[in-house]
Amino acid sequence: MKIKVLFFGITTDLVATSNLELDVLEGLSVSNFKNLLKEKYPQLENIDSYAIAVNEEYASNEVLLKENDVIAVIPPVSGG
Repeated sequence: MKIKVLFFGITTDLVATSNLELDVLEGLSVSNFKNLLKEKYPQLENIDSYAIAVNEEYASNEVLLKENDVIAVIPPVSGG
């Protein structure tokens, strides 16, 4: 199944793109998606943590992805 992945902040620099389309197995959980990202982009290990949003809503690790979902990879944000 195809999903769209959007990268924000430092993750854009680490993976050298702001978005991409991935073909993944059906029934993939957010947790498994994070593992897939780390395998495909080991440089993401350089950040402590990041949030995942599915279709503009923050998602827990148990959420299952569906065809045409839009996944956002959101790094920690600091401000002043």
